[in-house]
Amino acid sequence: MSNAKVLESKKAVVEALEGKIKEASSVVFVDYKGITVAQDTELRKQFREAGVEYTVVKNTLTNFATKNAGYDFSSVLNGTTAMASTTGDPIAPARIVCEFAKKNKGINLSIKGGIVEGSVLSAADLNGFGELPSKNALVASVLGTFLAPISSLAFVLDQIRIQKEGGAPAAEAEA
Repeated sequence: MSNAKVLESKKAVVEALEGKIKEASSVVFVDYKGITVAQDTELRKQFREAGVEYTVVKNTLTNFATKNAGYDFSSVLNGTTAMASTTGDPIAPARIVCEFAKKNKGINLSIKGGIVEGSVLSAADLNGFGELPSKNALVASVLGTFLAPISSLAFVLDQIRIQKEGGAPAAEAEA
């Protein structure tokens, strides 16, 4: 392959990475050194189920892509690097990496840094997301909080109805 063809293919890779970075709600750069094939397969499965795209990337090309997208990750793009990106739940990539690393204590899987909704975050910030529940769990929790007073009101009103009627129908059947 001639140098011109190699250069064009690399430019295409940089443009594709830049597009992914710009359209993603979050991008997390991961150091995956020492992970086995079986562990990598399991990690990729978890990413797929959460709607996260996970790819091993070349540091130099990714550095060009991040700079073209307006970010600077030159300090973290070294060694083995993979990129987990999503257009969905912005916490999902960091949460999955953190949970996977906790379950598999002997592996050296760690977050290098990333972007969440346009903000550059350090590895420490992204590791904090690993403690948070998923977006759906947070929404369910909030809805449950809203529903609790309504449920309590319904219970109290039912008890008032039972008191005014002189007892519950089930209590009369037992007597």
